[in-house]
Amino acid sequence: MNSHSFPTDYATLSRTQIGSSRALCRVFDDIRMVSPLESAVLIQGETGTGKELTARAIHEHGSRRNGPFIAINCAAIPMSLLESELFGYEKGAFTGAVRQTSGKFLAAHQGTLFLDEIGDMPLELQPKLLRALEEQQYHPLGGTRIVRMDVRIISASNLDLQKKVEENRFRADLFYRLAVFPIHLPALRDRKDDIPCLVHHFVQELGHKIGRSVQHVPPEILEIMCQYYWPGNIRELKNFVERSLITSPGNALTPRPGELEALMSAKNTAPNTLCDVERAHIVRILKDTNWKLSGMDGAAARLGMPRTTLISRMHKLGLSRPPAMVPNAVG
Repeated sequence: MNSHSFPTDYATLSRTQIGSSRALCRVFDDIRMVSPLESAVLIQGETGTGKELTARAIHEHGSRRNGPFIAINCAAIPMSLLESELFGYEKGAFTGAVRQTSGKFLAAHQGTLFLDEIGDMPLELQPKLLRALEEQQYHPLGGTRIVRMDVRIISASNLDLQKKVEENRFRADLFYRLAVFPIHLPALRDRKDDIPCLVHHFVQELGHKIGRSVQHVPPEILEIMCQYYWPGNIRELKNFVERSLITSPGNALTPRPGELEALMSAKNTAPNTLCDVERAHIVRILKDTNWKLSGMDGAAARLGMPRTTLISRMHKLGLSRPPAMVPNAVG
């Protein structure tokens, strides 16, 4: 299987985002369109789908390619430290602040700042981030001086930020500032045609790294891998290939029997994600209310949400009234 072709300066992206599926081609097209611009990009997708590599590819193909690419994981830093990590602090701003320190914003000056897991940023810090993005300047923690910066923002999240906005757990104004151009990375189970290409790529890349010369992936093993749903996405697949290389004595990929059995026993089991549970619950209520949305006996009231919010959730989940239902049954 040949990879979807793209310019050679997409080498950063190609290290993980390899394949020719329709879903992946849409991602490549989005990257081509937005990379040369200064627009903020929000990358959404499940854990392990390659969000940081996608952000790096956008940076490398943009006008800021010669500037720094600075990444910060908003979920990995304690809330009390995240503000100083982003904006820096003045000497004496708090106990232990023995010298002035610049933050990630200044480090990313004339480059790109990648805010990973932005959905985990505390609400109380979001207004300061929004103001910094709008004005391209900020005050370091504990100081009054103004620091001006010139950065492009790319953010990422494995959470549904739109839902967090609806639940008042993420600021709407910040969401719209970050999501000027959203990119959705498909889960590996939604691009299974790319699995053989990815497997062969990882066999060569990781084999060279750990000193294993594997030249052949047995078709029956590849078939098992293609049937599994990979809840950890590309990261899980890569780890599986590396473990299999370690246990391969010859030139054929030889996973441990126990690992193959685990894949086979789970290959037809769909992941029970929060989205799956939500969809099933909404469908059940819609059926119970004969697809009537409004009113005291409507689905919106049963679900405890405004009618407009329910309609929005239905659109996002791909739910629509069955054609056989009479029009006034919707409410």
